[in-house]
Amino acid sequence: MKYLLWLLKAAIFFTLFAFALNNQHDATVNFFFGTYWRAPLVLVVLVAFAGGMVVGALGMLPGWWRHRSNAARPAAPPAIVQSAAPAGNASVASDNLINNNNSSGTDLTVARHHGL
Repeated sequence: MKYLLWLLKAAIFFTLFAFALNNQHDATVNFFFGTYWRAPLVLVVLVAFAGGMVVGALGMLPGWWRHRSNAARPAAPPAIVQSAAPAGNASVASDNLINNNNSSGTDLTVARHHGL
């Protein structure tokens, strides 16, 4: 499996390398007010790709911060549930406690494990 991944990475690298060799002619990017930038087409594509990645990462930052702050917040203490079951049936009461403890549907231990 490791060799297959290296082969895939090599194929991607050589495909991008061939793309760069085939697109060496100059391209002109026109901005506002008559300004322009003249550079090889490969460089223009690379800058556009990098700019898109930066904008995408900046767009995801508020969500990352929100998840990190939620994961860093201490968990609420488990709620004590009064069960209608007889006192001798402790397993039903503990099942109710487990089911009602995670009523929000989120598992913060998984979020902490992945560093969110």
